[in-house]
Amino acid sequence: MKRKTASGHIRDTDSRGLKFQSLADDLRRGILAGTWAAGAKLPTEAQLAAETGLSLTTVRRAFDELVQAEIVVRRQGAGSFVAERQPARRRSRFAVGVLLPDTQLYYPRVLQGIEETLSAHDVSLQLATYNYQPEREDQSIEFLIDSGVDGLILVPTLTGIPDPQRRVNELNALNVPVVLLERSLTDLGPGDRTEHVCSDHQGGAYDAVAHLHSLGHARVGLLTRTNTPTEPAIVAGYERAAADLGFAPFTVKAPKFEWENGAAETLLAGLMDSGSTAALVFGDREATLLEGAARRAGVRIPQDLALVSYDDELADLAEVPLTAVSPAKHRMGRMAAEILMRRLIEGDDCPIHQVRLRPRLVVRDSCGAKARNSMMTVNNEKK
Repeated sequence: MKRKTASGHIRDTDSRGLKFQSLADDLRRGILAGTWAAGAKLPTEAQLAAETGLSLTTVRRAFDELVQAEIVVRRQGAGSFVAERQPARRRSRFAVGVLLPDTQLYYPRVLQGIEETLSAHDVSLQLATYNYQPEREDQSIEFLIDSGVDGLILVPTLTGIPDPQRRVNELNALNVPVVLLERSLTDLGPGDRTEHVCSDHQGGAYDAVAHLHSLGHARVGLLTRTNTPTEPAIVAGYERAAADLGFAPFTVKAPKFEWENGAAETLLAGLMDSGSTAALVFGDREATLLEGAARRAGVRIPQDLALVSYDDELADLAEVPLTAVSPAKHRMGRMAAEILMRRLIEGDDCPIHQVRLRPRLVVRDSCGAKARNSMMTVNNEKK
């Protein structure tokens, strides 16, 4: 026996199955794939019988099934046509699984945005974490799948692994829709077909450096915490800003444990020796440690050294409240949930969403902008 594929070609099939059901399935796939658009006229029953070698009765049964499913409509004297698409019937309630590295610092606001959006849609949430241990990811995802979720919002490990694209392919092959959060395959450019919502960390770093440069700092340094998924984008944004603004970049990288074991003093000395009068520091904790080292060394913030931190989790609690790059965490979670809901409701009719949210800069005391603006206001009032 032969059968018609979604592309409109004829191929052999397993004759053991119900012949009319096989043909109906092929026609259904062809319609969903767009071989026949909504409203398009389908081949006649006689044409399909001749092309497939099936009996006219078998072909008619296939059409009957599609008509019953409201995929095809018959018009007397005109033929059979693809039914106009109806809005997908949504279930009264979905369940969504969320996988996070942890629920500390960065992700509570993200999770809040997800929860609020899902709750508004009467959707339940199942949460799992893997504590930045890649070996636990699959187990956590399996737990979510086994719990019966209809879709997934994932923050997986895509850095420091041999083949990130293969990992993404594995995730997209799961039997439920997947939206990535704060993760994408940026190196692939247009080859990245993941559905994702991410912060534009390159843009956030760029804006921080441009802000410091606008305050009169001819050279701005970068101090980072290494081995994090965010760091490469921050470095790239900083280096692009340095190139555009015309100064030689000065970057110092140290792992988290070195920052916590007194590295701030050494890093501060190197920063000052480089001729930098300002710095972008990733993240808030590291910038706070740098402030302490500066106080002990007699370096005034912001008079001698202006600072901008990256993350805005603890920035306002620093000894000198830190001007900070603030990713839109709550909105990111909200948008990821909204995109997944659209995917669940609309299916393949929904376009792939790839969203990047540029962080905003929250100005406090550590960069000197407030003091300068206050001085300008006083001078204007005197005039």
